Amino acid sequence: MTRFFLNVLLCLSVLSTASHAQSGKRKLTDRDDLYGWEAVGRLDIGDQGFCTGTLIAQNLVLTAAHCAVERGTGEPYAPGKVTFRAGLSDGQSLADRKVVQIAVHPDYDDSARLSAEVVRADVALMRLEQPIPYSVADPFALHSGRVAGDEVSIASYGRGRSEAITRERSCRILQRRQGLITFNCDVTFGSSGSALLARKGPRWQILSVVSAVGSDGRQKVGFGMELSGIVSELKASLRRDAPQPKAAIRRLQVGSGKSNSGAKFISSGGG
Repeated sequence: MTRFFLNVLLCLSVLSTASHAQSGKRKLTDRDDLYGWEAVGRLDIGDQGFCTGTLIAQNLVLTAAHCAVERGTGEPYAPGKVTFRAGLSDGQSLADRKVVQIAVHPDYDDSARLSAEVVRADVALMRLEQPIPYSVADPFALHSGRVAGDEVSIASYGRGRSEAITRERSCRILQRRQGLITFNCDVTFGSSGSALLARKGPRWQILSVVSAVGSDGRQKVGFGMELSGIVSELKASLRRDAPQPKAAIRRLQVGSGKSNSGAKFISSGGG
């Protein structure tokens, strides 16, 4: 596994939206194509660029940590800077939601040189301002247990395919070792944060998050991490650090109504 990192690796967030022609992948451009994939969305990072994210709950988006922090400071993006656009296709999304809270893997270091350690920690969870109804997008479950065979799939946005989800129906796991997963799916800039999906029963489930791309000397190789335990820790972090609702204080006044017993009741706001 280490020898892969002797080759060039690149994180895959897009810092500009310039596009280049690509072919050979199926774009999901209408409602029928999108059926079952509505939970995949583009994460627009202000006017800086975009990544890909996937709903794992009505208000939670799983993505890569390097898609969730400011370069230079490593601090999570400010509330409202990132917008999740579920099922975006040709400029139209099924739902747009602002990201109001971000939890990043505690071991992720944006300033560190890209390495196996960085990829293993390249995971973030984003909470949306409002849930997206199940009738609009059905979130993906996390994969657990063994993967049958080595077939995986990926659905993402990317440079040259930024306006619609592009799905690669079948690609392969190359290796799983030391908390890393390598695969031969065709990832590109903007594919960062997209879910690597493994089939379990009738549905695809999230096995990993796309972090980086490199080469093993023969072919392009994508890199992700094992997710066991990470997502539950990030959920706990979101709960712990969630902004507390502001208390609304209203004066209580004696009401004028009476119960059968003759006792007066106390109501909020008088009456």
